[in-house]
Amino acid sequence: MTKTITLIEGDGVGPEIISAARKVVEATHLKIQWEICDAGAKVFKKGLATGVPLETIDSLKRTQIALKGPLETPVGYGEKSANVTLRALFETYANTRPIRCLPGIQTPFSARHIDFVVIRENVEDLYAGIEYLQTPNVAEGLKLITRKGSEKIIRFAFEFARSEGRHKVHCATKANILKLTEGLFKNVFEEVSKDYPDIEAHHIIIDNCAHQMVIRPEAFDVIVTTNLQGDIISDLGSGLVGGLGVAPAANIGDEISIFEAVHGSAPDIAGKNIVNPTAILLSAVLMLRHIKEFEAAHAIEQSLLYTLGIQKLYPRDLDKSSTVTTTSFTDAVIQNLGKETNFWPSRPYKPLHLAKINETPKNVLRQDVGVDIYIESDLSSEMLGASLEKISLPSPFFLKMISNRAIQVYPAIANISVDTVDHWRARFLLKTDNLLMDRDILDLLAAIGQTHRWMHIEKLCEFNHSPAFTKAQGEA
Repeated sequence: MTKTITLIEGDGVGPEIISAARKVVEATHLKIQWEICDAGAKVFKKGLATGVPLETIDSLKRTQIALKGPLETPVGYGEKSANVTLRALFETYANTRPIRCLPGIQTPFSARHIDFVVIRENVEDLYAGIEYLQTPNVAEGLKLITRKGSEKIIRFAFEFARSEGRHKVHCATKANILKLTEGLFKNVFEEVSKDYPDIEAHHIIIDNCAHQMVIRPEAFDVIVTTNLQGDIISDLGSGLVGGLGVAPAANIGDEISIFEAVHGSAPDIAGKNIVNPTAILLSAVLMLRHIKEFEAAHAIEQSLLYTLGIQKLYPRDLDKSSTVTTTSFTDAVIQNLGKETNFWPSRPYKPLHLAKINETPKNVLRQDVGVDIYIESDLSSEMLGASLEKISLPSPFFLKMISNRAIQVYPAIANISVDTVDHWRARFLLKTDNLLMDRDILDLLAAIGQTHRWMHIEKLCEFNHSPAFTKAQGEA
């Protein structure tokens, strides 16, 4: 049965590595039909702001799988990365980055038997790219963590562990500081882990995780984490085993999945026939396992290990004195198909099960208790505080505090001097236990707007009698 796969060559060295991967996959005699599509720099330069044309989108909808080269966002073209656009359009929420020592590649960690996988949530968090310049001097980025998005990636991590015969999942967060956003991710992990009693579940603070990845990387099996932090520690992991030139990746969604090398387009070496195709070949291995072609995946993986570990053929990024070209390395991998090594223990790979999320509504008692209003002002904290207190006197609210850069500055705390900017958060709470009405907030905004410029509000509420907002530093 022929499998159709979308093939996106990409930019820079992309056509060279994609050509190598295509030749190796075809050498396994799988029945593959490739749909060659565009994305990235050439598309941006044609005037399409997303970098992803409709033809490519339609192809992915048909095939539901893609092998992709690196994409550029040229300076002066487009507002969003084409990579991010593809991940967002097709909800490829699970970025999967295997971190494994390869034979013959010498690093300070070569003897440590590193073999773990970083699984990164791929569409939420700060990388959603929701940003504002709230004043000419203050930028805001919204860190969005959802229960649904967290559960999807966490269940994926446990299911992935089962599919590869792994026995341990670490959840890495900054929940000790970001108690609501990262804390939600941690709480969901603790809930979901109960459904996987066969897998060890551990929470770890992300900075300690990075530390332990260097001190004792062999302790990890699967690490699941949020988007920004996963981006950082997955690159750290690649550095432990030889760099981005040997780092494969999968972006997996419920319907569509995209497989790619992690490294960039490397325009300085494009067209010179010296780029290392190892990362894209390992990405092709991930792709073949995903479509249940386990024998072909095993053959390519073993051939690559043989080429590196037995023949000791290394592209130039792994050995500066090497004369091995991209094509000669590719040809060697093809010639070595069918040869076996004993470098890696064979894993009991099984089809990956994508768990469905049960969105059962939870019984939540909600009570609105106030509002945070963000204000741009050059006044001092004392002058702004006095003004806002006077404005709020006729309203159902009282001014609880004002913070600047998340530190309470009004009322002042113990004569502490704070270096302020023109961006203030004024917290207003209800004077009584009366029901908060939207018109009360609108009336307060109108009154404040006559004197001050406001740019953003957040309702303050309690869920089941617990505050659903954090306090400023120093706030009682």
